[in-house]
Amino acid sequence: MYVKRAMSPVLLQACRQFPAVLVTGPRQSGKTTLLQEELAPLGYAFVSFDDPVVREFAQTDPNGFLDGYKDMPLVLDEVQYVPSLFSYLKVRIDARRKEFGRFVLTGSQQFQMMKNVSDSLAGRVAVLELLPFALEELGDRAAPTAAEQIWRGGYPPVVLNPDVRELWLRSYLSTYLERDVRQLQNIRNLGQFQSFLTLCAAVHGQELNLARLSRECGISQPGARQWLGVLTASYIVVLVPPYHSNLGKRAIKSPKLYFVDSALAAELTRQPSADALWTGPMGGAFFEGWVVTETLKFQKARAMRPDLSFWRSHDGLEVDLIIESRGRLHAIEIKQTATPSLHHVGGLRRFRNLMGEGAIGSLVLVCNVREPTPLPGQVKAIPWHVWPRWMQENLQE
Repeated sequence: MYVKRAMSPVLLQACRQFPAVLVTGPRQSGKTTLLQEELAPLGYAFVSFDDPVVREFAQTDPNGFLDGYKDMPLVLDEVQYVPSLFSYLKVRIDARRKEFGRFVLTGSQQFQMMKNVSDSLAGRVAVLELLPFALEELGDRAAPTAAEQIWRGGYPPVVLNPDVRELWLRSYLSTYLERDVRQLQNIRNLGQFQSFLTLCAAVHGQELNLARLSRECGISQPGARQWLGVLTASYIVVLVPPYHSNLGKRAIKSPKLYFVDSALAAELTRQPSADALWTGPMGGAFFEGWVVTETLKFQKARAMRPDLSFWRSHDGLEVDLIIESRGRLHAIEIKQTATPSLHHVGGLRRFRNLMGEGAIGSLVLVCNVREPTPLPGQVKAIPWHVWPRWMQENLQE
Protein backbone atom coordinates (compact mmCIF):
# COMPACT_ATOMS: atom_id res chain seq x y z
CA MET A 1 0.00 0.00 0.00
CA TYR A 2 1.34 3.41 -0.99
CA VAL A 3 2.06 5.84 1.85
CA LYS A 4 1.53 9.40 0.64
CA ARG A 5 4.73 11.42 0.91
CA ALA A 6 4.88 15.01 2.10
CA MET A 7 6.96 15.81 -0.98
CA SER A 8 4.19 14.88 -3.44
CA PRO A 9 2.78 18.43 -3.96
CA VAL A 10 6.31 19.84 -4.37
CA LEU A 11 7.20 17.17 -6.93
CA LEU A 12 4.11 17.90 -9.02
CA GLN A 13 4.70 21.64 -8.81
CA ALA A 14 8.33 21.21 -9.91
CA CYS A 15 7.17 19.16 -12.92
CA ARG A 16 5.00 22.11 -13.95
CA GLN A 17 7.79 24.66 -13.60
CA PHE A 18 11.06 23.00 -14.75
CA PRO A 19 12.05 21.06 -17.87
CA ALA A 20 13.70 18.43 -15.67
CA VAL A 21 13.38 17.34 -12.04
CA LEU A 22 15.96 15.35 -10.09
CA VAL A 23 14.81 13.40 -7.02
CA THR A 24 17.79 12.27 -5.00
CA GLY A 25 18.21 10.77 -1.54
CA PRO A 26 19.46 7.60 0.15
CA ARG A 27 18.86 4.18 -1.32
CA GLN A 28 15.53 2.62 -0.34
CA SER A 29 14.01 5.93 0.80
CA GLY A 30 11.07 5.47 -1.58
CA LYS A 31 12.08 7.55 -4.61
CA THR A 32 10.94 5.05 -7.25
CA THR A 33 7.66 4.33 -5.46
CA LEU A 34 6.93 8.05 -5.13
CA LEU A 35 7.44 8.65 -8.84
CA GLN A 36 5.50 5.57 -9.94
CA GLU A 37 2.51 6.48 -7.80
CA GLU A 38 2.48 10.19 -8.60
CA LEU A 39 3.66 10.28 -12.23
CA ALA A 40 2.50 7.04 -13.85
CA PRO A 41 -1.13 8.30 -13.85
CA LEU A 42 0.11 11.36 -15.74
CA GLY A 43 1.46 9.25 -18.60
CA TYR A 44 5.15 9.03 -17.69
CA ALA A 45 7.19 6.10 -19.01
CA PHE A 46 9.64 4.51 -16.56
CA VAL A 47 13.18 3.34 -17.26
CA SER A 48 15.49 1.83 -14.65
CA PHE A 49 19.23 1.88 -15.25
CA ASP A 50 19.63 -0.89 -12.69
CA ASP A 51 18.86 -3.09 -15.71
CA PRO A 52 22.26 -3.70 -17.40
CA VAL A 53 20.68 -4.17 -20.86
CA VAL A 54 18.87 -0.84 -20.68
CA ARG A 55 21.99 0.79 -19.29
CA GLU A 56 24.16 -0.44 -22.14
CA PHE A 57 21.63 0.73 -24.75
CA ALA A 58 21.56 4.23 -23.23
CA GLN A 59 25.37 4.34 -23.07
CA THR A 60 26.08 3.12 -26.61
CA ASP A 61 23.22 4.84 -28.45
CA PRO A 62 21.82 7.68 -26.28
CA ASN A 63 19.91 9.34 -29.12
CA GLY A 64 18.38 6.05 -30.21
CA PHE A 65 17.45 5.29 -26.61
CA LEU A 66 15.71 8.66 -26.11
CA ASP A 67 14.06 8.55 -29.56
CA GLY A 68 12.36 5.30 -28.55
CA TYR A 69 10.11 7.22 -26.19
CA LYS A 70 9.22 9.94 -28.72
CA ASP A 71 7.32 12.72 -26.92
CA MET A 72 6.42 10.76 -23.79
CA PRO A 73 7.48 12.31 -20.49
CA LEU A 74 10.13 10.06 -19.02
CA VAL A 75 11.34 8.93 -15.60
CA LEU A 76 15.00 7.84 -15.64
CA ASP A 77 15.70 5.84 -12.47
CA GLU A 78 19.26 5.62 -11.04
CA VAL A 79 20.55 7.95 -13.73
CA GLN A 80 24.01 8.16 -12.15
CA TYR A 81 24.84 4.88 -13.92
CA VAL A 82 24.69 6.61 -17.32
CA PRO A 83 26.57 9.90 -16.82
CA SER A 84 27.05 10.37 -20.56
CA LEU A 85 23.29 10.79 -20.97
CA PHE A 86 23.20 14.21 -19.26
CA SER A 87 24.61 16.12 -22.23
CA TYR A 88 22.02 14.55 -24.56
CA LEU A 89 19.23 15.51 -22.16
CA LYS A 90 20.54 19.08 -22.20
CA VAL A 91 20.34 19.25 -26.00
CA ARG A 92 16.75 18.00 -26.02
CA ILE A 93 15.68 20.33 -23.22
CA ASP A 94 17.22 23.36 -24.95
CA ALA A 95 15.49 22.49 -28.22
CA ARG A 96 12.09 22.70 -26.48
CA ARG A 97 12.85 24.86 -23.46
CA LYS A 98 9.24 25.84 -22.72
CA GLU A 99 8.09 22.24 -22.21
CA PHE A 100 8.14 21.41 -18.51
CA GLY A 101 8.35 18.08 -16.71
CA ARG A 102 9.76 16.19 -19.72
CA PHE A 103 12.43 14.35 -17.75
CA VAL A 104 12.32 13.24 -14.12
CA LEU A 105 15.56 11.72 -12.85
CA THR A 106 16.42 9.79 -9.71
CA GLY A 107 19.78 8.99 -8.17
CA SER A 108 21.28 7.90 -4.87
CA GLN A 109 24.88 9.07 -5.20
CA GLN A 110 25.66 12.75 -4.96
CA PHE A 111 29.31 13.16 -5.94
CA GLN A 112 29.55 12.49 -9.67
CA MET A 113 25.86 12.77 -10.36
CA MET A 114 25.59 16.30 -8.98
CA LYS A 115 28.69 17.29 -10.92
CA ASN A 116 26.98 16.10 -14.11
CA VAL A 117 23.81 17.96 -13.18
CA SER A 118 25.77 21.15 -12.52
CA ASP A 119 27.75 20.85 -15.76
CA SER A 120 24.87 19.94 -18.08
CA LEU A 121 21.52 20.85 -16.52
CA ALA A 122 22.19 23.98 -14.46
CA GLY A 123 19.16 26.27 -14.62
CA ARG A 124 17.08 23.51 -16.22
CA VAL A 125 16.49 21.15 -13.31
CA ALA A 126 14.80 21.30 -9.91
CA VAL A 127 16.62 19.22 -7.30
CA LEU A 128 14.53 17.55 -4.57
CA GLU A 129 15.81 15.33 -1.76
CA LEU A 130 13.62 12.49 -0.49
CA LEU A 131 14.64 11.16 2.91
CA PRO A 132 13.14 8.13 4.71
CA PHE A 133 9.64 8.39 6.20
CA ALA A 134 8.95 11.23 8.63
CA LEU A 135 6.46 10.88 11.46
CA GLU A 136 3.99 13.21 9.72
CA GLU A 137 3.70 10.69 6.86
CA LEU A 138 3.04 7.58 8.93
CA GLY A 139 -0.48 8.08 10.31
CA ASP A 140 -1.65 4.82 11.91
CA ARG A 141 1.75 3.26 11.20
CA ALA A 142 3.47 5.51 13.75
CA ALA A 143 4.88 3.76 16.79
CA PRO A 144 3.10 4.31 20.14
CA THR A 145 6.23 5.52 21.96
CA ALA A 146 9.22 7.67 21.12
CA ALA A 147 11.53 4.76 21.93
CA GLU A 148 9.80 2.48 19.42
CA GLN A 149 9.68 5.20 16.77
CA ILE A 150 13.43 5.76 17.10
CA TRP A 151 14.05 2.00 17.08
CA ARG A 152 12.14 1.49 13.83
CA GLY A 153 13.67 4.44 12.00
CA GLY A 154 12.15 5.65 8.75
CA TYR A 155 13.21 3.37 5.91
CA PRO A 156 10.03 2.17 4.14
CA PRO A 157 10.87 -1.58 4.12
CA VAL A 158 11.26 -1.55 7.92
CA VAL A 159 8.33 0.78 8.65
CA LEU A 160 5.97 -1.27 6.49
CA ASN A 161 7.25 -4.63 7.77
CA PRO A 162 8.86 -4.22 11.23
CA ASP A 163 9.52 -7.97 11.53
CA VAL A 164 12.36 -7.73 8.99
CA ARG A 165 14.13 -4.89 10.82
CA GLU A 166 17.36 -6.59 11.93
CA LEU A 167 17.93 -8.55 8.72
CA TRP A 168 17.09 -5.57 6.50
CA LEU A 169 19.39 -3.16 8.37
CA ARG A 170 22.33 -5.57 8.25
CA SER A 171 21.77 -6.23 4.57
CA TYR A 172 21.47 -2.52 3.88
CA LEU A 173 24.75 -1.76 5.62
CA SER A 174 26.48 -4.61 3.80
CA THR A 175 25.16 -3.44 0.43
CA TYR A 176 26.06 0.15 1.22
CA LEU A 177 29.65 -0.79 1.99
CA GLU A 178 30.08 -3.11 -0.99
CA ARG A 179 28.28 -0.97 -3.55
CA ASP A 180 28.06 2.71 -2.74
CA VAL A 181 31.31 3.17 -0.85
CA ARG A 182 33.40 1.50 -3.52
CA GLN A 183 31.72 3.52 -6.26
CA LEU A 184 31.86 6.85 -4.46
CA GLN A 185 35.52 6.87 -3.47
CA ASN A 186 36.97 3.50 -4.47
CA ILE A 187 37.80 2.79 -0.83
CA ARG A 188 39.78 -0.42 -0.70
CA ASN A 189 39.89 -1.15 3.02
CA LEU A 190 36.19 -1.63 3.67
CA GLY A 191 36.87 -3.09 7.12
CA GLN A 192 38.57 0.10 8.23
CA PHE A 193 35.79 2.20 6.70
CA GLN A 194 33.21 0.12 8.57
CA SER A 195 35.12 0.81 11.80
CA PHE A 196 34.95 4.52 10.96
CA LEU A 197 31.21 4.23 10.33
CA THR A 198 30.71 2.52 13.70
CA LEU A 199 32.77 5.16 15.49
CA CYS A 200 30.59 7.84 13.90
CA ALA A 201 27.48 6.05 15.19
CA ALA A 202 28.96 6.10 18.68
CA VAL A 203 29.10 9.92 18.57
CA HIS A 204 25.59 10.31 17.15
CA GLY A 205 24.24 13.57 18.60
CA GLN A 206 27.65 14.87 19.71
CA GLU A 207 30.03 17.54 18.46
CA LEU A 208 32.35 16.15 15.84
CA ASN A 209 35.97 15.67 16.90
CA LEU A 210 37.62 14.68 13.65
CA ALA A 211 41.08 14.35 15.20
CA ARG A 212 39.79 11.83 17.71
CA LEU A 213 37.89 9.86 15.08
CA SER A 214 40.92 9.66 12.81
CA ARG A 215 43.18 8.64 15.69
CA GLU A 216 40.84 5.88 16.92
CA CYS A 217 40.36 4.59 13.38
CA GLY A 218 44.06 4.75 12.51
CA ILE A 219 43.77 7.07 9.52
CA SER A 220 44.90 10.61 8.77
CA GLN A 221 42.64 13.61 9.41
CA PRO A 222 42.38 14.36 5.66
CA GLY A 223 41.38 10.73 5.17
CA ALA A 224 38.75 10.97 7.91
CA ARG A 225 37.43 14.17 6.36
CA GLN A 226 37.16 12.44 2.99
CA TRP A 227 35.33 9.48 4.49
CA LEU A 228 32.99 11.81 6.32
CA GLY A 229 32.24 13.36 2.94
CA VAL A 230 31.25 9.91 1.68
CA LEU A 231 28.82 9.49 4.58
CA THR A 232 27.19 12.88 4.00
CA ALA A 233 27.05 12.46 0.21
CA SER A 234 25.26 9.12 0.59
CA TYR A 235 22.79 10.51 3.17
CA ILE A 236 24.02 8.37 6.05
CA VAL A 237 24.92 11.31 8.30
CA VAL A 238 24.14 15.01 8.45
CA LEU A 239 26.27 17.71 10.08
CA VAL A 240 24.59 20.58 11.95
CA PRO A 241 26.79 23.65 12.51
CA PRO A 242 26.92 25.79 15.67
CA TYR A 243 24.87 28.97 15.58
CA HIS A 244 26.71 32.23 15.02
CA SER A 245 25.41 35.42 13.45
CA ASN A 246 28.61 35.43 11.37
CA LEU A 247 28.14 32.67 8.78
CA GLY A 248 31.88 32.39 8.23
CA LYS A 249 32.42 31.46 11.87
CA ARG A 250 29.80 28.72 11.62
CA ALA A 251 31.84 27.12 8.85
CA ILE A 252 35.01 26.81 10.94
CA LYS A 253 33.49 25.61 14.24
CA SER A 254 32.85 21.94 15.05
CA PRO A 255 29.41 20.72 13.92
CA LYS A 256 27.24 18.08 15.54
CA LEU A 257 26.95 14.74 13.78
CA TYR A 258 23.63 12.94 13.42
CA PHE A 259 22.65 9.78 11.58
CA VAL A 260 19.79 10.53 9.20
CA ASP A 261 18.13 7.25 10.17
CA SER A 262 18.03 6.37 13.86
CA ALA A 263 17.62 2.63 13.24
CA LEU A 264 20.95 2.50 11.38
CA ALA A 265 22.67 4.23 14.28
CA ALA A 266 20.99 1.81 16.70
CA GLU A 267 22.18 -1.18 14.66
CA LEU A 268 25.75 0.09 14.49
CA THR A 269 25.89 0.78 18.25
CA ARG A 270 24.37 -2.66 18.98
CA GLN A 271 21.27 -1.47 20.83
CA PRO A 272 19.45 -4.70 21.82
CA SER A 273 15.91 -3.28 22.03
CA ALA A 274 13.87 -0.11 21.95
CA ASP A 275 13.65 0.01 25.75
CA ALA A 276 17.40 -0.53 26.17
CA LEU A 277 18.07 2.24 23.64
CA TRP A 278 15.77 4.66 25.48
CA THR A 279 17.11 3.98 28.97
CA GLY A 280 20.76 3.51 28.00
CA PRO A 281 23.59 6.06 28.00
CA MET A 282 22.80 7.15 24.42
CA GLY A 283 19.06 7.54 24.99
CA GLY A 284 19.19 11.33 25.14
CA ALA A 285 21.35 11.52 22.01
CA PHE A 286 18.98 9.26 20.09
CA PHE A 287 15.97 11.36 21.09
CA GLU A 288 17.74 14.59 20.17
CA GLY A 289 18.84 13.10 16.85
CA TRP A 290 15.30 11.99 16.06
CA VAL A 291 13.89 15.51 16.56
CA VAL A 292 16.70 17.08 14.52
CA THR A 293 16.30 14.69 11.59
CA GLU A 294 12.49 14.99 11.69
CA THR A 295 13.05 18.72 11.24
CA LEU A 296 15.42 18.09 8.35
CA LYS A 297 12.88 15.73 6.70
CA PHE A 298 10.12 18.31 7.09
CA GLN A 299 12.19 20.98 5.37
CA LYS A 300 13.57 18.75 2.60
CA ALA A 301 10.09 17.47 1.74
CA ARG A 302 9.01 21.06 1.10
CA ALA A 303 12.21 22.10 -0.71
CA MET A 304 12.93 24.55 2.10
CA ARG A 305 16.45 25.65 2.87
CA PRO A 306 17.50 23.70 6.00
CA ASP A 307 18.69 26.52 8.26
CA LEU A 308 19.47 24.37 11.31
CA SER A 309 22.14 24.93 13.94
CA PHE A 310 22.81 24.48 17.66
CA TRP A 311 24.04 26.93 20.28
CA ARG A 312 26.35 26.59 23.25
CA SER A 313 27.47 29.33 25.65
CA HIS A 314 30.99 29.66 27.05
CA ASP A 315 29.76 28.45 30.46
CA GLY A 316 28.09 25.30 29.12
CA LEU A 317 24.45 26.29 28.60
CA GLU A 318 23.13 25.10 25.27
CA VAL A 319 20.17 24.95 22.94
CA ASP A 320 19.93 21.72 20.98
CA LEU A 321 18.35 23.14 17.83
CA ILE A 322 18.06 26.62 16.33
CA ILE A 323 15.73 26.92 13.33
CA GLU A 324 15.92 30.08 11.25
CA SER A 325 12.64 30.76 9.47
CA ARG A 326 11.30 33.96 7.93
CA GLY A 327 13.82 36.10 9.75
CA ARG A 328 13.11 34.68 13.20
CA LEU A 329 14.96 32.21 15.40
CA HIS A 330 13.07 29.26 16.91
CA ALA A 331 15.05 27.85 19.84
CA ILE A 332 14.33 24.18 20.59
CA GLU A 333 15.52 22.19 23.58
CA ILE A 334 15.14 18.39 23.42
CA LYS A 335 14.87 16.27 26.58
CA GLN A 336 13.56 12.80 27.36
CA THR A 337 11.87 13.98 30.52
CA ALA A 338 8.13 13.65 31.18
CA THR A 339 8.43 16.21 34.01
CA PRO A 340 9.83 19.45 32.57
CA SER A 341 11.19 22.06 34.94
CA LEU A 342 13.17 25.32 34.92
CA HIS A 343 16.33 23.21 34.93
CA HIS A 344 15.53 22.06 31.39
CA VAL A 345 15.04 25.50 29.86
CA GLY A 346 18.03 27.49 31.15
CA GLY A 347 19.68 27.47 27.72
CA LEU A 348 16.50 28.69 26.04
CA ARG A 349 16.15 31.64 28.41
CA ARG A 350 19.82 32.60 28.09
CA PHE A 351 19.60 32.45 24.30
CA ARG A 352 16.51 34.68 24.28
CA ASN A 353 18.25 37.23 26.50
CA LEU A 354 21.30 37.31 24.25
CA MET A 355 19.39 37.53 20.98
CA GLY A 356 16.67 39.89 22.15
CA GLU A 357 12.91 39.41 22.08
CA GLY A 358 12.58 40.72 18.54
CA ALA A 359 14.78 37.99 17.08
CA ILE A 360 13.00 35.06 18.73
CA GLY A 361 10.10 33.28 17.11
CA SER A 362 9.44 30.51 19.66
CA LEU A 363 11.01 28.83 22.68
CA VAL A 364 10.10 25.14 22.75
CA LEU A 365 10.96 22.12 24.87
CA VAL A 366 10.27 18.87 22.99
CA CYS A 367 9.94 16.12 25.55
CA ASN A 368 7.78 13.22 26.73
CA VAL A 369 4.88 15.17 28.28
CA ARG A 370 1.37 14.00 27.44
CA GLU A 371 0.06 17.34 26.16
CA PRO A 372 1.41 20.84 25.43
CA THR A 373 2.29 22.60 28.66
CA PRO A 374 3.27 26.28 29.19
CA LEU A 375 6.43 26.89 31.22
CA PRO A 376 7.83 30.10 32.72
CA GLY A 377 9.67 32.51 30.42
CA GLN A 378 7.35 32.04 27.42
CA VAL A 379 8.58 28.47 26.91
CA LYS A 380 6.17 25.77 25.77
CA ALA A 381 6.76 22.07 26.42
CA ILE A 382 5.27 19.85 23.70
CA PRO A 383 5.06 16.05 23.31
CA TRP A 384 7.39 14.42 20.81
CA HIS A 385 4.48 13.29 18.62
CA VAL A 386 3.21 16.88 18.32
CA TRP A 387 6.49 18.07 16.78
CA PRO A 388 5.38 17.63 13.14
CA ARG A 389 2.23 19.66 13.80
CA TRP A 390 4.25 22.40 15.49
CA MET A 391 6.46 22.63 12.40
CA GLN A 392 3.43 22.81 10.12
CA GLU A 393 2.06 25.70 12.17
CA ASN A 394 5.32 27.62 12.60
CA LEU A 395 7.68 26.83 9.72
CA GLN A 396 5.46 26.66 6.65
CA GLU A 397 6.43 29.33 4.14
